[in-house]
Amino acid sequence: MTALALTTRQTMHPGWRIAALAGIVLAGMLPWFGSPFVLHLAVLTALNILIVNGLALINLGGQLSLGHAAFVAVGAYASVLAGQHLGWSFLPAAATGVVAAALIAALLGWVILRLRGVYFVLVTFAFGELIRLALLDGASWSGGANGIAGIPAASLLGFEFDTRGRFYGLALVTALLSTAGLWWLFRRPLGHAVESVRDNAALAESTGLNVHRLQLLCFVMGCMLAALGGALQARYIGFVSPESFNTGMSVAFVIMLVIGGRQSVWGPLIGALVLTPLPELFRGAVQTQHVFYGAALILILRFLPDGLVGIARHVDRRRKEHA
Repeated sequence: MTALALTTRQTMHPGWRIAALAGIVLAGMLPWFGSPFVLHLAVLTALNILIVNGLALINLGGQLSLGHAAFVAVGAYASVLAGQHLGWSFLPAAATGVVAAALIAALLGWVILRLRGVYFVLVTFAFGELIRLALLDGASWSGGANGIAGIPAASLLGFEFDTRGRFYGLALVTALLSTAGLWWLFRRPLGHAVESVRDNAALAESTGLNVHRLQLLCFVMGCMLAALGGALQARYIGFVSPESFNTGMSVAFVIMLVIGGRQSVWGPLIGALVLTPLPELFRGAVQTQHVFYGAALILILRFLPDGLVGIARHVDRRRKEHA
């Protein structure tokens, strides 16, 4: 049984899992009955779940990227440019963004994945800034600081996702499929191997596993999920600019992952569900938002090292102690 499976099963008693799944289904349906603002937040939450799932995949390979927003930008810009200059529809344009991110991630990862700890984090941070500056300087093709506006809505098989309700359905399905895919992957032998690399890279390599290739695979797949999220985000908002993909965005993804739970499939979902609405709800009080993030991180790292997903496990433990 993998460490991820152990984390998930130990975190939730069967009754808790049923309640959690029922809660997810209910939470997924409620936005369709809410206001346009609630639908907007629901779309952003679903997109963040998809993107943070990619970061979780990189983390489960034993690394943590601080340049995740750069691959969101690659997916967004590549898909938009493919649609504008090649006349491609949404699906092939989005695929172009995902493939572009995969190629860049493969080249970058092959070089930097031998780094460990803070060195890897610093290089990914620098790469994120490099992408942002390249987009700012490439005014002839990226629009520079003005970005690109008037991006058409996504469409599949002639069906236009041109309303919040329709796009939420697309974003929700994509987010849930990515979560299901992550859960499935880490119940397979490949997932077992990746988790052994995360737990002890030296020991995994001594057993014959190619640590570098496994981490590269996680890095590439995680960046592909980020790029898909970027392609969807560009079609939803209808506008992209370099400042939409700054370091603050990468930090927000890391915070969602940590607060949700770094070692659980449900961590990205819970983290995005809790933290995505906060910037919108506290848009008029930016300092309060940062204070909350900092306080939440300190409290969770101190009392819930497994993130919010670990609350159920702690409740179960308390219940058994008093039984």
